[in-house]
Amino acid sequence: MKESLNLHIDSFLNMLAVEKGLARNTLDAYSRDLNRLANFFQAKGIKSWKDGQGSHLRSYVSCLRRSGLGVRSVVRNVVVLRQLYRYLEKEEIIDESPLPQILLPAEARKLPHILNRDEVEKLLNQPNPLVSSGMRDQAMLELLYATGLRVSELVSLQTQQINFDGDYLTVRGKGEKVRIIPFGRWARERLQRYLKEVRSSLLNGRTSRFLFLTRSGKGFTRQGFWKLIRRYALAAGVETRVTPHMLRHSFATHLLEGGADLRSVQSMLGHADISTTQIYTHLNRTHLKEAHRRFHPRERADGK
Repeated sequence: MKESLNLHIDSFLNMLAVEKGLARNTLDAYSRDLNRLANFFQAKGIKSWKDGQGSHLRSYVSCLRRSGLGVRSVVRNVVVLRQLYRYLEKEEIIDESPLPQILLPAEARKLPHILNRDEVEKLLNQPNPLVSSGMRDQAMLELLYATGLRVSELVSLQTQQINFDGDYLTVRGKGEKVRIIPFGRWARERLQRYLKEVRSSLLNGRTSRFLFLTRSGKGFTRQGFWKLIRRYALAAGVETRVTPHMLRHSFATHLLEGGADLRSVQSMLGHADISTTQIYTHLNRTHLKEAHRRFHPRERADGK
């Protein structure tokens, strides 16, 4: 019965390797963590992911805390649990995640990686706007940074979800919750040009419900877009391993740095709990400290 659990663990780890480009050491650690969970479920007589309940998971995390694992290791286990259950829910292996709210020590939370504004600018300038694929890629990257969409939401977008009169998207995200996300003139111009000059040629007489299409006229996969953004990041000279989610993190952080309120950012990101959005306030404080250190006359290293 453990084999059925391991089957989905393997497919989840493969998704992380392809989409997020996680290091082998990280994947090995995640594999050990999830194998520990599978063993726990087996001991409880749980045969499938659908049979695991919130009480089982609460008990499992309690066991981790009593086992002598360090705080960081427990946090890593909880983080990978969250990712696994999001994956199982998205792939419709389970109907709804039973994972209960598990509070993590604030000091143990890992801050998300972001791109600075110069790096974002370089990335967005990489696609060649003189060719059809470049126009499409430019529209995708601009829209991702303008809206903070999840990559799954981006590749599944349909043309009717765009409102050019009000410059906003209507997106159905996690839990089938609908949210409205505005976008600005840069994304609007790139989108309109793509729709006018490129999309119909990619369709080549075919039909598709997807907004963004590959050369074969099909919708993008998450893996396909991950490879695309990675290629442009390397061309831009960005040393960080860039993922689509990193642009989502950058979107949120740059909004807060510019003075946006937390509730607005929460709404645009589609976070059910504002505590999830609050992670970006830590990044914002880091930005403020750096600005203070660089520009306060008593702190500047050059004394000028």
